[in-house]
Amino acid sequence: MKILYVASGIPVPGTLGGSIHTFEVARGLARRGHVVDIVAASQPGVFEIASLARPVSSRLDYGRLHHVDIPKTLSLLAAPVIMRLARSLKPDVIMERYYNFAGAGILAARRLGIPSILEINALIVDPPTVLKRRLDDMLGGPMRRWAVAQCRFADRIVTPLHTTVPPDIPRTRIVELPWGANVEHFYLDRRAASTAPMQPTVVFLGSFRAWHGVLDAVRAGGLLVEQGRVCRFLFIGDGPQRAIAERLSAHWGEQFTFTGAVPYDDVPSLLAQASVAVAPFNTAAHPALRAAGFFWSPLKVFEYMAAALPVVTINLPPLNQIVRHGIEGLLYPEGDTGALAAAIAYLLDHPDEARAMGARGRERVMMHFSWARHCEQLECVMREIVEERCPLHIAR
Repeated sequence: MKILYVASGIPVPGTLGGSIHTFEVARGLARRGHVVDIVAASQPGVFEIASLARPVSSRLDYGRLHHVDIPKTLSLLAAPVIMRLARSLKPDVIMERYYNFAGAGILAARRLGIPSILEINALIVDPPTVLKRRLDDMLGGPMRRWAVAQCRFADRIVTPLHTTVPPDIPRTRIVELPWGANVEHFYLDRRAASTAPMQPTVVFLGSFRAWHGVLDAVRAGGLLVEQGRVCRFLFIGDGPQRAIAERLSAHWGEQFTFTGAVPYDDVPSLLAQASVAVAPFNTAAHPALRAAGFFWSPLKVFEYMAAALPVVTINLPPLNQIVRHGIEGLLYPEGDTGALAAAIAYLLDHPDEARAMGARGRERVMMHFSWARHCEQLECVMREIVEERCPLHIAR
């Protein structure tokens, strides 16, 4: 099949979760023999007005990349560009990554009669406590109407949890499909001396935002330092809370290292330094997660598991169904920093058990949560909607 994948405002290549997701899905579909064209940004937040007339296109080993550099909030300005691309490329399927102010790909598919998939990564209608929702209500609900319209226009909706989609959309059109990890990219042979941690190391990977719990990770590390433990704490990534986290960690000396954002290709070698991985999510800081359940499909957890690391995360579905307590890692009550520290300490004190958990985690992610499996299932959805639109169509 020929697939047009629209990820407006997402930098590809890039270090953000959305960047990695888009890259891995495009590459995974290309590896399955499909021709993939990606519409994305070259870097976050840029505005190159010339790209609205002509995107900057390049050929990659996993497809063709078309950079349209406009901020995410102005994504619909790219509608004419995406329409021209769709007419020129004649894709069998258009897939668009949902965003409040996007939808140009879904519009092009509707107008050209092309089967479409809306890929949803977050709650698309915010709860009433969120400022954006309150503003939308004051204006009469235009963002909600547009969100629902995108769902209605799409032939299928792919999302980790169906509660991201308004209840007035038929559940039969929703496919719950978890994201994944590149199990080859994150493969680590921990028997090799060159990759064995020099000292016990606890790693946090991801966005430094309140709901990712980075400050909880720092505080738990501080408790372990105060207990006199000789270990180090490695924080990989960037975000609004990085400066706060660094200031907080300074209280406990030099056992904390912050790398900042790093290229995707460099992450496996950093994870190779670790003994234990933490994902201390804090849903109290994210009203949408409270309203709809934990709808994220956590990339960091899948990548930890692919790297054969035991994972410590909160005891909340679906996290407690991905990481099973005592099997692939340890679970603790959300927000309990002392329990987080105790779980880390247990794994540091029982290295053989921790390694066994990591090995089981890798086996689990290979079987259930790899990008390869995700793309295999996504391909089935694409073939299904193409067949529904044109039963005699033979997908290329």
